[in-house]
Amino acid sequence: MENTSGKPELEQRTLAFSIAVIRFASTMPRNEVTATVARQLLHSATSIGANYREANRAESRDDFVHKTAIAQKEAAETDYWLEICRQTPIGDASQVTALADEARQLLAIFTTINRKAKGR
Repeated sequence: MENTSGKPELEQRTLAFSIAVIRFASTMPRNEVTATVARQLLHSATSIGANYREANRAESRDDFVHKTAIAQKEAAETDYWLEICRQTPIGDASQVTALADEARQLLAIFTTINRKAKGR
């Protein structure tokens, strides 16, 4: 079931976010701790857009809801890893702040999409 709200701009936004996180992670200092944080952050951040793209090509409404719920969870997890970066601190503080703001905005968007798709 294709998302009829036509959100190619959100696909592009999540792609841009993934690229920004990849670039941020590549600037992290290299050690065992940052390698773990970077790996987790990269996994969750890039999963947001990947799951949204899958949602837009879903075979049913339930499939769409499921994929957007995963994108929502991944956005929340990404915010968590960015909070760790902020509090430790790992990486450029202004980049962390900007990325965390975008992660929270994406979380809000996917929360809204998911609620509407579920009809509540």
